[in-house]
Amino acid sequence: MGNCFSCPDDSNGPIGDLSGGSRTPQDPNGTLPDSPGSVLPITSPPLTMGNVTPCTPTATQPDTPVEVFGGSQMKIFVALYDYDARTDEDLSFKKGEHLEIVNDTQGDWWYARSRTTKHEGYIPSNYVAKLKSLESEPWYFGKIRRVEAEKKLLLPENEHGSFLIRDSESRKNDYSLSVRDGDTVKHYRIRQLDEGGFFIARRVTFRTLSELVEHYSRDADGLCVNLRKPCTQIEKPVTMGLSHNTTDQWEIAKHSLKLIKKIGHGQFGEVWEGLWNNTTSVAIKTLKPGTMDPKDFLQEAQIMKKLRHSKLIQLYAVCTQDEPIYIVTELMRNGSLLDYLQVSAVVGKGRTLKLPQLIDIAAQIASGMSYLESQNYIHRDLAARNILVGDNNTVKIADFGLARVIKEDEYEARVGARFPIKWTAPEAANFNRFTIKSDVWSFGILLTEIVTYGRVPYPGMTNAEVLHQVEHGYRMPCPPCCPKALYDIMLECWRKEEMERPTFETLQWKLEEFFTMEGTDYKEAAVVR
Repeated sequence: MGNCFSCPDDSNGPIGDLSGGSRTPQDPNGTLPDSPGSVLPITSPPLTMGNVTPCTPTATQPDTPVEVFGGSQMKIFVALYDYDARTDEDLSFKKGEHLEIVNDTQGDWWYARSRTTKHEGYIPSNYVAKLKSLESEPWYFGKIRRVEAEKKLLLPENEHGSFLIRDSESRKNDYSLSVRDGDTVKHYRIRQLDEGGFFIARRVTFRTLSELVEHYSRDADGLCVNLRKPCTQIEKPVTMGLSHNTTDQWEIAKHSLKLIKKIGHGQFGEVWEGLWNNTTSVAIKTLKPGTMDPKDFLQEAQIMKKLRHSKLIQLYAVCTQDEPIYIVTELMRNGSLLDYLQVSAVVGKGRTLKLPQLIDIAAQIASGMSYLESQNYIHRDLAARNILVGDNNTVKIADFGLARVIKEDEYEARVGARFPIKWTAPEAANFNRFTIKSDVWSFGILLTEIVTYGRVPYPGMTNAEVLHQVEHGYRMPCPPCCPKALYDIMLECWRKEEMERPTFETLQWKLEEFFTMEGTDYKEAAVVR
């Protein structure tokens, strides 16, 4: 079984602590070890922390620059990414440009003036940060997990010595430094002093994180390598809505959309790559006439649009005035995960997705579902066909909630071809009792799709046979080349008693820590640390 995949070793992403392993900030004898990166093992699931507040106002960076013009204060922000105007009311800008915020009371879109071009217009607020703030630093990545930091740093765009700083997962008000060391990533704790300031090794402290970065850029001073270049930020964030005037009024005219290329199809419609306003690439889902009541869909869509997470497809706009109904979302150019998996397994080309990548895809999905779980929202149709793929094996959950507004006669035949029996928990299939725990069951089925490169679950069995056999205790056997630890997770998802199934939060950390879990057999190639 060990030869089925190219797998990482069993490192737990150790945190290098130059102050001497388990010593605390109060320990005056913290010394630099002979070999950098002494290990502080992580013994519990990572915690999700909120926004970090420095212990003093000057602990990280100076206060935001505020200039006074004619008696009024003007906030100065810096562009983190390039942005091309989508409407005549938008403002185009380049990364690094300084922007005066004229009005920031409209939530996700602010009215701004460029200090470079002197033009004014609306900008997406998540494309900018306060000038000279921690968030404006190219090396600060905020609240991302260790595994995500490793993925970013190991992209080919980054080189030996590339680095980033992120919020600590396990210690409030602390940070972590992640550094690429060849083909691995090393992590170091950055701790705060009670009186303000930061240190990795107790013997040398810094007033700000910028000073810390400057010091270790000049000299490794015990790190695995001196800091060379901030991690390249490949992906731009998804804007909240297509523009400022579609944020609330998001029923748009069909003539503003252009269908370019069909990229998918399903039992309820087609998916097209398209353009909105001749400026913005989008995905357009066209629903077959009669699939759902527009009023029911709009009610559900109001909820869907408020759900915001990096692993959920962003709903942009809708067209419901006449059929077919259009659902406009962000575009994921690699299509559905089902197609992506099957293409990866084409005979003669070799399986381009190995076990580490497959587990990472599963962890990303669990992350998105953990967010839905926290919002008391149910997907109802979780399957590889409803997961979309972007660049660098990034995946996002699509079609969450749509199953609820499909007309009854479309879904009522429980053993018919349309109802996804093979993905549906028995209590949902038999008694229409959909909960987040029925989504957990479906996630277990989705794991089999991932590890078998898109094979249909319960091969050789009809829907009626699956419904009968599962109700009587049958569970799919372990798929070929599937690690036992992963199959154990599947079996946990398929427990008969709903409340005995794990939460998505638990599934997320189990998958993110998969290659460090006790009993995992795959400890071969050292891909990540």
